[in-house]
Amino acid sequence: MSTLLSRREASVAAPGWRLLAGRLHLSADFGDFDRAMEFVTAVAEVARTLDHHPDIEIRWSRVHLSVISYDVGALTDRDVRLATRVSGLLADRGVQPDHARLTVVEVAIDALDRPAIRPFWAAVLGRPMPPVGSPEESDLELPDPDLAGPLIWFQQMDAPRPQRNRIHLDVWVAHDEVQHRIDRALAAGGRLLSSDRAPAFWVLADAEGNEACLCTWQARDPE
Repeated sequence: MSTLLSRREASVAAPGWRLLAGRLHLSADFGDFDRAMEFVTAVAEVARTLDHHPDIEIRWSRVHLSVISYDVGALTDRDVRLATRVSGLLADRGVQPDHARLTVVEVAIDALDRPAIRPFWAAVLGRPMPPVGSPEESDLELPDPDLAGPLIWFQQMDAPRPQRNRIHLDVWVAHDEVQHRIDRALAAGGRLLSSDRAPAFWVLADAEGNEACLCTWQARDPE
């Protein structure tokens, strides 16, 4: 039986990884495709022995792994065991993780009647509607089953808001990289609209008022 972990527990237990949008992530550059593939093959062998498998992306010399316990929709001790073994494989090869490159993007659509518009977005994006009773169904999310695009979710509005945009990006980054992102955004002409919920998220806007939230796992666990 798996033990569910809080965000802080998972982050502390897997120091070589970073927690973004509910998953543990690791990204590393191996210099060439053959070394990247050799590492992936070694990861696959470890995953088989643990009967727990990460999602894997390869972009030439770079490997991106993410892990979550799909059967419970949360992070568990199984994820940490796999992450620890994979971190050992990385250390054996003398390769350091590259946390600065880790990014997960969510698109938030603000709406007065969220259930009414979700089928439209499912249709135009070619995504299935979440099954009744699933976490995504109750939270009014529209996940991508192939993990090829961003998560779409619907934020409740209290009143019509014609004076500002109603779509914003939630950009998940490593907790120890978020300040660098904020500094770069401000240097590029952006504005900090709110840090009231920091370090969970900061709200920034571009020169025309289009908004993005820079998000981390921190300050999200129940007290």
